[in-house]
Amino acid sequence: MIPVTRHGRKAARGATVRGTASPGSWADSPNPAIHVSRSLAQGTGLPRRRMPVRVRSDRTVLVSAVIITLASLAASLNLLTVYGSPAAWALGAVPAALIGIACALAGLAPTLRLWWQLLFLVVAQFVVGPVIALPGTTVARVVPTFDTLSQGAAATLGAFKYIIAIEPAVGTGSGDLMALWTIVLWSTFLAGVFAFTANALFSLLSLVIVLVELAVCAALGTSSGFHPIVVGVLIALAMLVWMSWRLRLLEANRLLAAALIVVLAAAGAGGAAIALTGQRQVLRDHYEPPLSPYDYASPLSGLRSYVKDHKDDKLLTVTGLPAGTPVRLAVMDRFDGSVWNLSDSSAAFGSSDYRRVGDTIGGDRNGESTAKGKSFTATFTVHNGLGDVWMPLAGSASSVSFGTDALSQSFYYNTGTDSALLSGGLSANLTYVERGVIAEQPNSRQISGADAAAVNQPKAQDVPESVKSTATSFAGGESKDGAAAQKLADKLKDNGWFSHGLQGDYPSLPGHGAYRIDLLLGGDAMVGDSEQYASAMALMARELGLPSRVVMGFLPKDSDGGISDARTTVRDDGTTSIDFTGNDIAAWVEIKLDGYGWVAFYPTPKETKIPNDDQNLTPPNPQTLVRQPPVPLEDPLRDQNQTKGQTNIGGSDADANAAAFWRMFRLIAGRVALYGSPLWIALLVVGAILLFKSLLLRQARGRGSPSMRIAQGWRWICMLAAQSGATVSGTRREQSHMLADQFDLPLETLDDLSRRADRAAFSGEKTDDHTAAAYWQDVDRILERMLRSMPRRRALATRLSVRGLFVNPVDPRYLSHTHNRQGAS
Repeated sequence: MIPVTRHGRKAARGATVRGTASPGSWADSPNPAIHVSRSLAQGTGLPRRRMPVRVRSDRTVLVSAVIITLASLAASLNLLTVYGSPAAWALGAVPAALIGIACALAGLAPTLRLWWQLLFLVVAQFVVGPVIALPGTTVARVVPTFDTLSQGAAATLGAFKYIIAIEPAVGTGSGDLMALWTIVLWSTFLAGVFAFTANALFSLLSLVIVLVELAVCAALGTSSGFHPIVVGVLIALAMLVWMSWRLRLLEANRLLAAALIVVLAAAGAGGAAIALTGQRQVLRDHYEPPLSPYDYASPLSGLRSYVKDHKDDKLLTVTGLPAGTPVRLAVMDRFDGSVWNLSDSSAAFGSSDYRRVGDTIGGDRNGESTAKGKSFTATFTVHNGLGDVWMPLAGSASSVSFGTDALSQSFYYNTGTDSALLSGGLSANLTYVERGVIAEQPNSRQISGADAAAVNQPKAQDVPESVKSTATSFAGGESKDGAAAQKLADKLKDNGWFSHGLQGDYPSLPGHGAYRIDLLLGGDAMVGDSEQYASAMALMARELGLPSRVVMGFLPKDSDGGISDARTTVRDDGTTSIDFTGNDIAAWVEIKLDGYGWVAFYPTPKETKIPNDDQNLTPPNPQTLVRQPPVPLEDPLRDQNQTKGQTNIGGSDADANAAAFWRMFRLIAGRVALYGSPLWIALLVVGAILLFKSLLLRQARGRGSPSMRIAQGWRWICMLAAQSGATVSGTRREQSHMLADQFDLPLETLDDLSRRADRAAFSGEKTDDHTAAAYWQDVDRILERMLRSMPRRRALATRLSVRGLFVNPVDPRYLSHTHNRQGAS
């Protein structure tokens, strides 16, 4: 034994470093420096150097998991007062913390690495979370539906804005638990990943993540919080003690002194926090929620008052606007049984999404480009009588300028409906300039051949039965949605009569709710004005599955009430000008058609079509109208036994059966997409993995020098074996024997492949592309035989495994030994 002296240590160190390394010593160690340190400790009799940063036992993992979970839950307690009750908080926080730490623990399993962890997190975030946060949209509160997934994805970010815009307690409705779920899930997972690393120094990052979570929850919480001093001190103490234990700094003789220091520090921190008198800063105190136009009365309810009080009064003057262009005031898409109004501000339907805008208004509106159309610059001047908040604009605005900052601050614009409002209200002599685009309108032939676009709209409530029967009678037989919409407008215009119901007019009740529309369509007289006809057509369109909304604004009317270019005058300098009166205010319907956007329809009869007592004003009975037969309700299998060739309407029966088949097909496909949506997520992940592996395989087969491609071929054989769970190590010759034993492969073929790979790597001979291609043909046959030799489940798991794609799947310790041996030879 070498004496423990300074010179002895140096001599021992020199002897160890200069000595001949035996097999299995530092030469085949991944880190020779560590082996030298261990040899010194063993050879000199010195105590073994502590290496706390490389220790990770089952007990360490268990304790770390418990500490991280509890610390994350404690940090999220700042949101308890936001949701109002411990039960509501626990419903979102506890499952999220358990799933997050489970995903972090999954990374410790050799077969569950990053790809599987990400898959688990995606499922937890976008499937499990929405099921917990939106139980009302699920089947039996367990099985997610399409609404569950779509609303959960929207609430993943939208819930953060919601919980700071609503005064506590917000409860657990509208998916607002997704904010708590997202914070706890990802914080626990990230903190757990760093806590479970073999290097204990990385556990310091776990403390950083928990502190960030604490700060985020505090910012989203209330000014009082949930015992913030106690929670903060407990989290700090628990994390500091845990990290000291992980770094092996808690020695018995220092434990008492450390505990005393911790207690004094906690007392000092708590006392300082209590002594501070400043108010806690939270986001809700500085967040200004967007304007909620839903708080205003329905704009459509005041339509008839403009005609009554300002029929001939000039309300608006517009210069520079193309002739015949309508000017809109408000757009409504929600029918509650009484009135048409804007969607609730908490809904994600867009009609109430009015926001402050800058000098330029964005050009992307619900995914539709506004670049096509006729550009214009128009000046609007408001006169007495137009004093509401709804602001007249035309087309799609790209900018609106007032000239004063005060008006600009009260200007709100909705890019989804191309409408605006002035929160302070309109006033006489108000002047502003709009720059925008008038979109191109499709012609009748284009409308008739168009299908409806997919739009998420609030469901109409308390719709009368007369709306449903009349909609089916008027347009139920049309195969195209655009043609059905046009048929609704034409039928209402042809069968109805016009009256404002004012003094001297034919009696016509005001309003556009369920009672008034039922009276219009199912009563003794189909009489009304644009308020009733627009409401009726919009509801009838909804019954046919068409996305519809009601628009109120100014129309350049002629004597019949139709749009006329003649109302616009052209000045000497070429500038157009038009004056709108109270009689020009009307309502119409917009339906969104695929490829054309929101298309306007005008269902109101001519204003000169005035009824009198001598005329029959009863609307047509829907049961007596000639229409195509409805979709047959019989079993489609029974229809196959019926005669198809005999028809009494030129083949319309066969067309109806074909339409019924495709409707049934769409229904079944929709159900599969609806209830199988979690499966699609898994299939997308599986497809992504298979595509990624195929691209890497193609790259290994075709890129690089021929020698490199041959070496990659042998690597892929070993990688497939490692992905299946087999053991592969040693030299290529040794690997070939292991592969032959474990997969029942011909040893001669594997030996030949290994020798060819060694020759390409170490002989220095020039290898051509033909040799590499021939080698890969043999490799492909071996890979196929290996997969066929496995059980079906194991083969599937092997195909989906990503083990070894980025690192060598073979134990790296053999490499230096192998290269030394092959280099010597």
